[in-house]
Amino acid sequence: MFRTSLLLSILGLSACSLLPPSMQPPVKRDPHSYADPSLFRTEHLKLDLRVDFARRVIDGTAELLLKRVDPTAQTLVLDTRDLDILSVEAGSSGRYAETRWRLAPRDKILGSALAIAMPAGADRVRIRYATRPEASGLQWLTPAQTADKKHPFLFTQSQAIHARSWIPLQDTPMVRAPYEARVHTPKRLLAVMSAENTPDTRRDGDYRFRMPQPIPSYLIALAVGDIEFRAIGPRTGVYAERSVIQAAAKEFEDTEKMLVRTEALFGPYHWGRYDLLILPPSFPYGGMENPRLTFATPTIIAGDKSLVSLVAHELAHSWSGNLVTNAVWDDFWLNEGFTTHLTYRIMEEVYGKDQGAQERALGANDLKDTLANTGLASDKTLAPRLAGRDPDENVTNVPYERGALFLAYLEDKFGRATFDAFIRQWFDAHAFQSVRNQDFLDYMDRELLAKHPGVVSQAKVNEWIYSPTLPEDAVWPVSDAFARVDAQREGWLAGNISVAQLDTKSWTTRQWQYFFDKMPTGIDQQMLLDLDDRFSLTRTQNPVIASRWYRAALANDYSPVYPAIDGYLRRIGRMLLIRPIYQELARTEDGRAFARDIFAEARAGYHPIAQEMVAKILETPAP
Repeated sequence: MFRTSLLLSILGLSACSLLPPSMQPPVKRDPHSYADPSLFRTEHLKLDLRVDFARRVIDGTAELLLKRVDPTAQTLVLDTRDLDILSVEAGSSGRYAETRWRLAPRDKILGSALAIAMPAGADRVRIRYATRPEASGLQWLTPAQTADKKHPFLFTQSQAIHARSWIPLQDTPMVRAPYEARVHTPKRLLAVMSAENTPDTRRDGDYRFRMPQPIPSYLIALAVGDIEFRAIGPRTGVYAERSVIQAAAKEFEDTEKMLVRTEALFGPYHWGRYDLLILPPSFPYGGMENPRLTFATPTIIAGDKSLVSLVAHELAHSWSGNLVTNAVWDDFWLNEGFTTHLTYRIMEEVYGKDQGAQERALGANDLKDTLANTGLASDKTLAPRLAGRDPDENVTNVPYERGALFLAYLEDKFGRATFDAFIRQWFDAHAFQSVRNQDFLDYMDRELLAKHPGVVSQAKVNEWIYSPTLPEDAVWPVSDAFARVDAQREGWLAGNISVAQLDTKSWTTRQWQYFFDKMPTGIDQQMLLDLDDRFSLTRTQNPVIASRWYRAALANDYSPVYPAIDGYLRRIGRMLLIRPIYQELARTEDGRAFARDIFAEARAGYHPIAQEMVAKILETPAP
């Protein structure tokens, strides 16, 4: 990782970048992109790609239609990472000629800048290229790694800066563009993209897609596999492997209802259809909000709809993130804090206040843990300093839950009706735009604070955004359902309630999560054995409950979970679920050795992003 001073030099920035935001000049460049949108800006992207499972390679062409923002500009710079560039042409009106180009040495984080000479009058480039098997934005799965075990599977993960590992482009959320694509695959497999998908399309190995709305590069997505479609509403449906499709359709049958309620609160849905693709369990995230087609993990299929807040979250991104996007990754909370706030509102609207309260309380507890264990002060704020760092490092509970807590604070101060109207107005006024923190603060000052003087001060807003500590008047959410769980746990730990007397019949997955999250260390081994026997915890098929139980069991040195953990870490790739287990194992040298043995064999089944995450945990010496 290079030093901040070197990065500032490369990007033409200066020490003023470290000044407080109110004193900084407008940022024209994204520190996580080589592209300079003040010279050229992509207006349309056209892809023609071939998916080769045998070689684990995507090859083909990318055509970029460009706007010459600066008429004197002579060099177009694109982002790439580990791409083999075969030829580059430039031209206008569909006429191309070879042009000079140079691929810079690879940077560990940013990849390699592709500099292309642009002749006078040229407004487009065509690049013939191929990905490499190790591309960070692609995961190639063997048939054995899928649910149905019959055919291979490919999916992309472009956020935050991984689109450049499978497409040469301006890989910055500052730039938005529509795209079209033609994708060639094995005939038995179906291709889908974050674009207009036709549910009854014919499987012929030649698929065409169109995304008419301008989107940032990190929302370009592709998946190829033996998948089927099932409608769950007029505008909603599910894609999944055959063995998963029925359970997924049942679990997510309320998606259309969520869509209707969100439109009523925050304005029209601008993307046509909203479908879900349920991926194999190696998918590293809970979900990815690719427009028109959310990618989701099968670990949220709990059978009781207790984890569908993830669907609400990805749906909410259709407004916050996809419609109005953070222009740089330092302002990630503008995507995720807003989306988390909307998630809680959707859950409350569809499933009632108690469910919404549970979701808020769990998120707040996670935030407390994150703030307590985060080293860098700026990483505890809503304005972290990510220059010179991988933006994936900012995927913590801070932009999600601190952002949502801030918006809940404003809602409490101004009233729900007023604040809902303000958020809807924000979305309407900035639709299909990329924005900065200061854009939101200026808009809020003008449209909310100034119109309701004396309610919230600018100093208080700055404290929420820039201070590493939360304001003293932050209101932490509570849940009556969790209070009942607290009573059961505390009674059992104190010996006042036996395992047989624990009243858990009506508990949801969320309540079990909370039960284990608040589990102390030093619990008697026989008590843990009795708890395990009563509820078959070590053998549970619920991956979310299993993750929390394994972590609590390891923290209490409960050894019977080790064989189950071995199988779990080989089977599941969702980072939210495996990270805490690896972290707990890494506390001791014996645990670290056990984890390394598992990782050595499980690594190939993890997404490259998850591989890097686990490697960092296991490379750090045990305390």
